[in-house]
Amino acid sequence: MHIPLLSLAAAAFGAGMIDAVVGGGGLILVPVLFSTFPTQPAATLFGTNKGGATWGTAVAARTYLRRVHLRWSTVLPATATAFVGALLGAYTITRVDSDFFRRALPFVLTAVLGYTLWRKDLGHHHAPRLSGRMESTVAMVGGGLIGFYDGFFGPGTGNFLVFMFVRVFGFDFLHAAASAKVVNVACNLAALALFSVKGHVMWRYAALIAVCNIGGNITGSRLALNRGTQFVRAVFIVVVVLLIAKTAHDAFIPSPTRG
Repeated sequence: MHIPLLSLAAAAFGAGMIDAVVGGGGLILVPVLFSTFPTQPAATLFGTNKGGATWGTAVAARTYLRRVHLRWSTVLPATATAFVGALLGAYTITRVDSDFFRRALPFVLTAVLGYTLWRKDLGHHHAPRLSGRMESTVAMVGGGLIGFYDGFFGPGTGNFLVFMFVRVFGFDFLHAAASAKVVNVACNLAALALFSVKGHVMWRYAALIAVCNIGGNITGSRLALNRGTQFVRAVFIVVVVLLIAKTAHDAFIPSPTRG
């Protein structure tokens, strides 16, 4: 295997491991795709990422489901609207500039980080606080909005899902991570469907990413299950800090190609 492909395989494994715990695997995999295939259109690289990472996310969700009892009255409505939202977001990005989201994202993530650090007990205990129609309505609205964001822009989607389940619904970080994986599968499938229809998936490389990403997701989900909610919270904080740094750099420090 060539060195670039070895780097891609290693990045796919590492991205899967991080993604399985709290999301944010794109921090690792997407830049490697851009450096490995510098002449490919961005849409093709994002489509190839989804073509591989979708399967790793699905395996992680399955691993969690074997050990974590999900609150389906929250997860299913969020999953359904996230799928629709991701389709709408992916369509909208073909018509509207995402520059505002790119510049706002570091500040939104900083607020999420600040709140998580301030509330030291946040996500330590699993105590769902909504029920009935209110639970379903909030889940549908939250899932739809985050799904739209995932299709329209994307970075940090898994982290926003985890934070939503912890802050809004009262889940602990482990149950939130498991629930986020299920919703994330729906978002990924919606995006993959659109990219596939438009021919923006390099399936040969997506297959390599899928195999390695599945291995990483299995490793990450088992780590989260064995180490518990404190471990997931710690990884969440680290990944959000890295996301803030990366998104702030992308938004406010011009690259040579952007001038």
